Amino acid sequence: MTSLSRELVFLILQFLEEEKFKESVHKLEKESGFYFNMKYFDEKVQAGEWDEVEKYLAGFTKVDDNRYSMKIFFEIRKQKYLEALDKQDKAKAVEILVGDLKVFSTFNEELYKEITQLLTLNNFRENEQLSKYGDTKTARSIMLIELKKLIEANPLFRDKLAFPSLKASRLRTLINQSLNWQHQLCKNPRSNPDIKTLFIDHTCSPTNGPLAPGPVVNLSVAAVAKPAAYTPLGAHGPFPPAAAAATPGALAGWMANASASSSVQAAVVTASSIPVPQNQVSVLKRPRTPTATPGMVEYQGPDHELMKRLRPAQSVEEATYPTSQQQWSLDDLPRTVALVMHQGSNVMSMDFHPSHYSLLLVGSANGEITLWELVVRQRLASKPFKVWDMQSCSLQFQASMVKDTPIAVTRVAWSPDGSFVGVAFSKHLVHLYSLPGPNELRQHLELDAHAGGVNDLAFAHPNKQLCVVTCGDDKIIKILMKESEQVWDLTGKKVFNFEGHEAPVYSICPHHKENIQFIFSTDVDGKIKAWLYDNMGSRVDYDAPGRWCTTMLYSADGSRLFSCGTSKEGESYLVEWNESEGAIRRRYSGFGKKSVAGVAQFDTTQNHFLAVGEDSRIKFWDMDDTSMLTSTEADGGLPVVPRLRFSKDGKLLAVTTADNGFKILANNAGLRSLRTVENPPFEALRSPIESTPVKASVASGIPSVSPVNLKVERSSPVRPSPILNGVDAMNRSLEKPRGAEEAIEKSKPWQLTEILEPNDCRLASLPDSADTSSKVIRLLYTNSGVGILALGSNGIQKLWKWARNEQNPTGKATASAVPQHWQPNSGLLMTNDVSGVNLEEAFPCIALSKNDSYVMSAAGGKVSLFNMMTFKVMTTFMSPPPASTFLAFHPQDNNIIAIGMEDSTIHIYNVRVDEVKSKLKGHQKRITGLAFSTSLNVLVSSGADAHLCIWSIDSWEKRKSVAIQVPPGKPPTGETRVQFHSDQIRLLVVHETQLAIYDASKMECIRQWKPHEGISAPLSYATYSCNSQLIYATFCDGSVGVFDADTLRLRCRIAPSTYLPSQPVYPLVIAAHPQEPNQLAIGLNDGTVRVLEPVESEGKWGSSPPADNGIMNGRTTSSSTTSNHTPDQLQR
Repeated sequence: MTSLSRELVFLILQFLEEEKFKESVHKLEKESGFYFNMKYFDEKVQAGEWDEVEKYLAGFTKVDDNRYSMKIFFEIRKQKYLEALDKQDKAKAVEILVGDLKVFSTFNEELYKEITQLLTLNNFRENEQLSKYGDTKTARSIMLIELKKLIEANPLFRDKLAFPSLKASRLRTLINQSLNWQHQLCKNPRSNPDIKTLFIDHTCSPTNGPLAPGPVVNLSVAAVAKPAAYTPLGAHGPFPPAAAAATPGALAGWMANASASSSVQAAVVTASSIPVPQNQVSVLKRPRTPTATPGMVEYQGPDHELMKRLRPAQSVEEATYPTSQQQWSLDDLPRTVALVMHQGSNVMSMDFHPSHYSLLLVGSANGEITLWELVVRQRLASKPFKVWDMQSCSLQFQASMVKDTPIAVTRVAWSPDGSFVGVAFSKHLVHLYSLPGPNELRQHLELDAHAGGVNDLAFAHPNKQLCVVTCGDDKIIKILMKESEQVWDLTGKKVFNFEGHEAPVYSICPHHKENIQFIFSTDVDGKIKAWLYDNMGSRVDYDAPGRWCTTMLYSADGSRLFSCGTSKEGESYLVEWNESEGAIRRRYSGFGKKSVAGVAQFDTTQNHFLAVGEDSRIKFWDMDDTSMLTSTEADGGLPVVPRLRFSKDGKLLAVTTADNGFKILANNAGLRSLRTVENPPFEALRSPIESTPVKASVASGIPSVSPVNLKVERSSPVRPSPILNGVDAMNRSLEKPRGAEEAIEKSKPWQLTEILEPNDCRLASLPDSADTSSKVIRLLYTNSGVGILALGSNGIQKLWKWARNEQNPTGKATASAVPQHWQPNSGLLMTNDVSGVNLEEAFPCIALSKNDSYVMSAAGGKVSLFNMMTFKVMTTFMSPPPASTFLAFHPQDNNIIAIGMEDSTIHIYNVRVDEVKSKLKGHQKRITGLAFSTSLNVLVSSGADAHLCIWSIDSWEKRKSVAIQVPPGKPPTGETRVQFHSDQIRLLVVHETQLAIYDASKMECIRQWKPHEGISAPLSYATYSCNSQLIYATFCDGSVGVFDADTLRLRCRIAPSTYLPSQPVYPLVIAAHPQEPNQLAIGLNDGTVRVLEPVESEGKWGSSPPADNGIMNGRTTSSSTTSNHTPDQLQR
């Protein structure tokens, strides 16, 4: 809103106040957000009208805007909560706690737990911190003083706390002045005019009769004093006037051809807007809707110049491009399946490295990103989804995470020089990683970018300054600028928001023509918009074919623009645009109508070919021919709408598969490159990235490259420089890089890593854990990763917590620091009911709630629910017989618990109503394991009968029962445990005779490992690492094995001498840290607990064995086998 409009609101507020329209005054104050009436706010707080207080505040700030706003809302809701407790209205207090205060729990969980504990007190003043709380009136007055300080300090209230100094009835005065001016312009002014309305301009009626029409008065422009020009928003912004001087005329062609029905609205740039150069101010006054007159030139001058720059060199009337001298053939297309890789979760996005074409970045539906080296078929690095700093995220996002909302990757992208990786997620976040080495993705920046999903991400280079462009469900396009070296601006000075779309923004395509940078964007209503890096709004409002989700791409040389999308009816469209005219140059044929939901994905390559994934095929077109050139099914197994991505040289094509993987298609040159193993390509990546700071690659590397090298096929407007990171590759070859020694090391035969001494790893023994009379039967990390919970065979639970200090700044569990054996001040122990129980025959079990507030356990007696803060027993249930042997919380409802019983049944118990809802029968012996899959909507159970059963969560009916494959001569009995992979499809099955991976959708065993000469002792326990890439297993001889989760091949063995003081001590249980994939904890039969991590110089437990059965020193490294499956099936 302009300054004059703002002042008009103040005039109206004054008028309403003078006319005693009290409610309207405060409603306008709130809706406009221009004036915060502290007096009115004071009155409502003192009166305790909390709903009105929050409604009024909502006009100026939201809970999650900043720390001041959060504190303001917290103090108000806390006071409301305390007043309900003071009135002994516990029901109202619980309502406030759950409805109003819950949002703060993710910000400060400990405080929320303490507030919750007040419900248990007869008088909350028993709490030491609230002991001085007086009466309600005094408390409100004290709180109000604090609120006023917070409001005054809050930047959102700046310039909103003082009403401008106005003379009385200023609006009336202005109206009277206007009427006087109108009267002076009358041709026949009367001495005493009778003015009866303000709705039309005043004119005095002529003297020849009342029905004669009044004269039409047109004021000349010169007759009205011109207002002084407003100072531009800033003259020295990040985009200099030289670049911005090329104004939006080039996109005028799009405007001239826009459909008449298109809604053309001026876009809004938010408070942190991009400065407007002086020479663009006049453009703001131009009409944005084009004239309908054919051929009329509405934009001239600088705009017309931009139009000419954006046009191709040939005439815009030209419909075809001259045939290149290079001859093309179908053999140039990558159509041969070279690799089939298993990702483990549905692949959502892929991107090849801009210069090392065998490096593929993959983002998955489970939030994981993986860096693959295709030549050696190896995962170089993998990062499961996690929030790096929850406290810096918006409360809206924090609240969504409390609900355990699944987070998927929506887009992965390399920066133009390959020094950064950008990741967009389906909820709010964008992650940037740097690459200090070939096997490492280092956390660089986390940005809470959008309210809702982040739908696309791209890197751009306006004025040689690297930036990240994102778009999302909040209808905003956001640009984050990189200031210098590794510094990204998060203060708002260089975080720009482009607003103007009326629907969620689906995709973005940054590009440039010579020195003119711009961005195309599309939304889910099929609107195409184009933006320059200024605050003048979008230059295009055009309908894409199909009017739904559409993606736009330029050819590799940047000369041709294409778009591909799908309508809501399932019809796909691939078109080429005449960008200067905003018209479709050609439409490509060969599409069928889809019966399932999905948007066709496409890519371009070699400045000559287009590829689209549709109908479980990859379809190819020559850019100059609208008829489909050819297609391939890629040996089958593709989803209906496969995602695809070309390498930058066009030799490889990555395509997603229907079974959570991807295939690499190659042409002849690509096949040869994938067979080149003498010099592993990922080693070449180390030197460029480690040589010099990233700054050189952005600032000094790019200007040295000719314009044709500044084009890429997708959204990055700059191609990688031949001089990566400012270091000449020729000069670098004269040096001996640090990676050379590692390259030599990698060329040696693979060997199993063996940890033999305590100094070979990091090791921590938990204090006060030794109790020879009690074995550690169950072991858990808290979900927050700050503590470990152990359940002993005597039914007593112990909790250890790590403190946040200089030695351990994160406060997370680590083997580098010793935790505290934690107990409440009361000295209580978490002791299960063991009355009348023979502990030697009991099977203790435990489960922890998602928020770490409650733990449920049993040791042969009743199931007890403990408060983790006070260690008090909240309730007990399920009295034996039969005794409980396994516990699992329902993944979507903490009030529903699956309880495995000693009599082989499974009880589905509702804690809230204290009732068994279902009793499942299918096993012959006691239940030893339970695991839920939200993806398959099933519960899998395992029993001491060595059988697995799968149950429907909806109906609790048994779907299938299978026996595990016990070796001949072994009885089909014993502890059998189950755990789902993070993809919620693959299932880890653990028995003393084997590790096995099952496809739970079919309950078929796809891999199996059996103890052999390397580790021949029976297994005692096993678990997935937090990212499901490793499996940790303990053995009865004290050994610990670290397995590759995909292949079940042993990659590291930890000998008993590393962590055991003496025999006959051995491990009974193992647990994996919930966020650190290389940290594990082991519970021993002498009651002790050990935490192990690799030494910091290594960072991981060994390396992945080779794809073959890894001959190690003359013998095989593992006994990984399969059952009735082909090699292709094993790739999954």
